Amino acid sequence: MTTTAHLGANGAGPAAADPGGTREAGGRGRLGGLVWLVRRQHRLFFGVLLAAVTAGAVGCAVLRSRAAAFIDAHHLDGCSMISLVPRCDGTQDAVNAFRSAYTRPLELAEAELLLLPVLIALFLGAPLIARELEAGTHQLVLTQSVGPLRWLAAKTALPALVVLTATTALSAVFAWMWQVVGDEVSGSYWYSTLGFASLGPVPVAYSLLALAIGVLAGLRLRRTVLTMGVTLGAMVVVQVALGQIRPYLLPTRSTEFAPKESAQLPDNAWLVGQGYYTRSGAHLPDTICESAGDYEGCLRTHHVVGQYMDHHPVSHHWPLAWIESGIVLALTAVLTVIAFRVMRRRHG
Repeated sequence: MTTTAHLGANGAGPAAADPGGTREAGGRGRLGGLVWLVRRQHRLFFGVLLAAVTAGAVGCAVLRSRAAAFIDAHHLDGCSMISLVPRCDGTQDAVNAFRSAYTRPLELAEAELLLLPVLIALFLGAPLIARELEAGTHQLVLTQSVGPLRWLAAKTALPALVVLTATTALSAVFAWMWQVVGDEVSGSYWYSTLGFASLGPVPVAYSLLALAIGVLAGLRLRRTVLTMGVTLGAMVVVQVALGQIRPYLLPTRSTEFAPKESAQLPDNAWLVGQGYYTRSGAHLPDTICESAGDYEGCLRTHHVVGQYMDHHPVSHHWPLAWIESGIVLALTAVLTVIAFRVMRRRHG
C-alpha cells in the first residue's frame, strides 16, 4: 500500500525541504501534493472504473445499433407482446425474437449501473479513510502543517470528481441506448428495479452517496474490513428503503373504467394500485369481495359501478428520478458535513 507521505533520505518530510511550507517536491503545493498522492494511492481503482465505464459505454453503443436495426427491419417500434396498436398485429413472433436476442445484454447493462454504487462503496469509499486511520499513515501528513480538514478535503475531492464523471458518462450512454431498446419491445420498463436505478441521475446520486457513507464510516470505525461491511449494509438499506417509498414520491393518476370497458393501461404505465369505484366515487380495494360466496352480489351490495387503476404514467419518470436523486444527494451532503465535523472534533 502506498503510504501517505514519502520521507527524504535524511528522514525529513516534504515540509523540511520547503521551510515556507507552501510547496512540495516536484513543484506541487501542499494541497496539490495531497491530491496527487490520492491519485497514486487509488490509481488501480480509478483505472478499473475507467475501464468498466469504457467497456459499458461501448457495449451500450453496440447494443443500441444492433437493436435499432432489428426494430427497423421488423417494424417493431412501440410494439409489445400484447399490443392494442393496429400496426403491431402479427409482430408477436418478432417481439419474442427480439427479447430472446437482446433482453440478456440489456439486463447486464442495467445490473452494471445498479451495482456500480455498491462497488464504489466497497472498494473506494470504505478504504479511503479507514485504511489511513487503521495504519496510522495519516499522522505524518497532519504533523506537516496540513490541517485535518484540508487533508480530508483532499482525500475526498478527487475520488468524488472521478465518481461523478464516470457515472454521469455511463448513465448518459445508457439513457441514449434506452431510447431504442427500453420499454415496450424489450419488456424492460422504466419503473422496474433495474430500469429505474440505471437511468438518468439516479446511479450518479447513489454513487456519490456510496462515497460519503464510506468516508464517514471509516472515520468512525477506523477499521477497513469493518467499514466495508457497514458501508455495504448501509447502501443496501438506503436503496431498499427508497425503493419502497418510490411510488409515493409523486401523486399517482387514477383512471376509471366503466363496467364493460376493458381495464388496461398503456404498457409503459406503472400500476401502483387498483380496485373498484362506487356510485358516490369512493374507491374500494380489489380484495373487498375476495372471500364472498356471491361475488357479483357482493359488488352490487357495495354499489360498485366500475374499476379504477392508480398509476404513474411515463411522464412521471423523470420527476420521480430527480426527486429520489435529490433526496439521495441531500443525504450525501448531510453525511459529508457530519464527516468534517467528526474530523474537526477528533483532530482539532
